[in-house]
Amino acid sequence: MTGKGRRPNILLITCDQWRGDCLSAVGHPVVRTPNVDALAAEGVLFRKHYGGAAPCSPARACLYTGLYQMNNRVCRNGTPLDARHGNIALSLRGLGYDPTLFGYTDMSPDPRALAPGDPRLKSYEGVLPGFTVRQLLPEHQKPWLSWLKARGVDSGAGFPDIHRPANEIHGGAVTDASPVYSKDETPAAFLTGEFVRWLGEQERDTPWFAHLSFLSPHPPFIVPEPYNRMYDPADGTAFRRAASWRAEAESHPYLAYDLDQQERAKFRPGAEGKVRDWSDDDFRRIRALYYGMISEVDAQLGRIWQAVKAADAWDNTIIVLTSDHGEMMGDHFMLGKGGFFDGSFHIPLIIRDPLRRRAAGAGVHRFTEAVDIAPTLLDLLGEETPPHLDGQSLKPFLDAREPDNWREAAHWEFDFRSVADGHAERHFGIGPRQCNLAVIRTKEFKYVHFGGGLPSLLFDLERDRDELTNVAADPAYLRVRLELAERLLAWRAEHLDQSLALAELTEDGVAGHVAGLLPFQP
Repeated sequence: MTGKGRRPNILLITCDQWRGDCLSAVGHPVVRTPNVDALAAEGVLFRKHYGGAAPCSPARACLYTGLYQMNNRVCRNGTPLDARHGNIALSLRGLGYDPTLFGYTDMSPDPRALAPGDPRLKSYEGVLPGFTVRQLLPEHQKPWLSWLKARGVDSGAGFPDIHRPANEIHGGAVTDASPVYSKDETPAAFLTGEFVRWLGEQERDTPWFAHLSFLSPHPPFIVPEPYNRMYDPADGTAFRRAASWRAEAESHPYLAYDLDQQERAKFRPGAEGKVRDWSDDDFRRIRALYYGMISEVDAQLGRIWQAVKAADAWDNTIIVLTSDHGEMMGDHFMLGKGGFFDGSFHIPLIIRDPLRRRAAGAGVHRFTEAVDIAPTLLDLLGEETPPHLDGQSLKPFLDAREPDNWREAAHWEFDFRSVADGHAERHFGIGPRQCNLAVIRTKEFKYVHFGGGLPSLLFDLERDRDELTNVAADPAYLRVRLELAERLLAWRAEHLDQSLALAELTEDGVAGHVAGLLPFQP
């Protein structure tokens, strides 16, 4: 057992592109996630948890830094993370942990700190400062491919073609055929094995912090047996969508643009054409594969739980299981993430702290956000949360208490600028600073504000759960629209960068809080 007074271990797990409604623990009618459910039974399940941005890099910047996109300013995959910002890895390193990464963080480094020829400037898949890398697994997946080769699997196709059906005859067709690798040879299985091996090397009396960053259930959408046929495409809830993709496109200029940008090859290697033109049967087949990918990664989570228990660390390990963002999965004739729909931003969150069992098995129905995770971990370790962070500690919920002055809405942002080629800017005839939207989502309504003069959106969620009818121009909703616009403005004003705004120079020196990296900070 662990020594008295020893800090707990921290296990932070992210499963990329996992929708918040796709857990059996929240009552999904089809998906089965027994190992996630087992964690929820010992921890707290946050049922209204939302990512702060999309795609991967912006979403993870919110999670890792505890800052909204308006402050961390990671707008797209490839936007550098300003080196002045702290993050959860640096914070825990300062507490004596050696934060160790399995997978990826997708954090582009600050180019001002690098030489012009540094190869790190040629990829958005950088490592978050503060992490020791035990097993990197970037998009090209070369470490996994070489592992497959050593096991006798033909991995010569490379990424992404390794994720096409074995012996594929009809290129790009949506089938449930398996890839060349087995259920024990998936990228998730590979990372899990590397973590288990590393776990066996840890000293019993030394606390550890591991971050497992799984790609699944992110596309390409393919999975080995038995998961490829675990779910019947005919099963599942109805898609949340209008009568046709054209009707969706006519409802807002941004939707028209987004629907036109989605290419099938991004989700099924070798496929041609637009996602929007896939048939309902194709969308259902893809959804069944997505469900299978969720069950596959759930099985790997089960291996992790067993390994932590076998290491006699289960009773001294805080586990956080979440995602970076969601997945549209056929809703509104889309796949992927982005925009403003709930499918892209509602994500799972389960926190298990073995020292806080009072709320074990509870479900929280208050709005929580990705920016809450960093302050929560610090609070659970007995550390003061830096006041400039945008998130709030979830510790009260873990102690079965209702915190004071909790938020009554979820917020997120999405930036669709394209700095490298200016495509979105040319399409809309606006500047890169205007290619953005911000969302405030209450229990009853969702208000979406666009930059660049694009029209706002307002959805009455109690009457229109599927977000199909924009009532922003309806006179009957004018009061609601103005109220939410004012609340969104107040939210932004309250949370704009507080790194130095909480400090003041006085006759006695610096008063208040100073955040960030200072060259002479003790």
